[in-house]
Amino acid sequence: MFISNDIKYIGVNDHEIDLFEGQYDVPNGMAYNSYAIIDEKIAIMDSVDKNFKDEWLNNIKEALGDRQPDFLVVQHMEPDHSANITAFVSAYPDAKIVSSQKAFNMMKNFFGTDFSDKQIVVGENDTLSLGKHTLTFVTAPMVHWPEVIVTYDDVDKVLFSADAFGKFGALDVEEEWACEARRYYFGIVGKYGVQVQSLLKKASKLEINTICPLHGPVLSENLSYYKGLYDTWSSYKPEEEGIMIAYTSVYGNTKDAVLKLSEMLYGKGAKKVVLNDLARVDMAEAVEDAFRYDKIVLATTTYNADIFPFMRQFIDHLTERNFQNKKVAFIENGSWAPMAAKVMKEMLSKSKNLEFMPTEVKIMSALNDESNAQLEALCSEIMGDLKETGGDTSMKYACDICGWVYDEEKGSPENGIEPGTQFDLLPEDFVCPLCGVDKDNFSAVE
Repeated sequence: MFISNDIKYIGVNDHEIDLFEGQYDVPNGMAYNSYAIIDEKIAIMDSVDKNFKDEWLNNIKEALGDRQPDFLVVQHMEPDHSANITAFVSAYPDAKIVSSQKAFNMMKNFFGTDFSDKQIVVGENDTLSLGKHTLTFVTAPMVHWPEVIVTYDDVDKVLFSADAFGKFGALDVEEEWACEARRYYFGIVGKYGVQVQSLLKKASKLEINTICPLHGPVLSENLSYYKGLYDTWSSYKPEEEGIMIAYTSVYGNTKDAVLKLSEMLYGKGAKKVVLNDLARVDMAEAVEDAFRYDKIVLATTTYNADIFPFMRQFIDHLTERNFQNKKVAFIENGSWAPMAAKVMKEMLSKSKNLEFMPTEVKIMSALNDESNAQLEALCSEIMGDLKETGGDTSMKYACDICGWVYDEEKGSPENGIEPGTQFDLLPEDFVCPLCGVDKDNFSAVE
């Protein structure tokens, strides 16, 4: 992997790991990235997971030949990046360690020493000269640990971004970046959007040609795309127009309602409806989708006067990551005492800028005429809201008998119908004001 004439990749791929951080499924493994900046003096950027000590040290030797590193820059103290600090010190006893004061405090906890005789403590805008290359350090607390720094090389215009801009997956596997980067971001960094925004503002003042993260590929083309996604994710704005439906179903009746709602939505022109069975899907994938799309439907059963455990776990995942800025709808099922919608609302009550859709679908064991009508109403609300946010334009409907036209945008105030009222939400007793026929005698017009 070529980064620049002076910057060499010395990281490793891990295909033995099954769960990253003990919870995230990584079918394509993980990359633990490390880099060598070779100048009059040599800086090694971070180490790798403990299981790859020998491979990493061999990579350093191969990159440097007969030369010795002068510095180990420790940007982040999670063990997948810091576990081999002591191995590095043993191999290169004359090298200094460059890091934040908080990181050195953590080293004492991890290793029983803070390497006081080797410390170079750096903070905001401190610099380290390697010769022609000067490294500038930028603090990035809580992206996503408090000790984090990122590093900017002023010659090759490289940002060593620590865990920012990282993704799941080893580097020897070809896959689309955004999906696994999104799942990684919301799973691991998502709570700290404010802090990521702060880092992005600092980075915006730098001329960056290449981003070298601690996980995932080196980014050197179309950087505005990656920065744009990070800005969207960290500001909790929806990334796409669409409806994500997260559900649990014990005997299949709640699932039937979800499938029916999905059909209705597509029938009314929805561009994207994503279903997540929370008992079976990777929870991190469901969380990713919840943040990705602008609307979410939560459908579950009442269970022990609460909600089904997988739904509770899912909502906990959302709220602890500052879930906000969404339209949320509820479908509940309860054979004798439905409580699910109430419980879900309470769990989401402290989240910011959530708008709960007025129609709540209540299923008493299985769908019936009443709950089917509620599904229809909910579908209309969702699609009407899509129109308000730039989706389909308002529709017009003409009376088949006399030709009178009902325009959803204008409504029919003279007949008590407010502007913006969808045709499907007109009262059941609505009739054509000219000839008196009911809604069944109207047809959509272009």
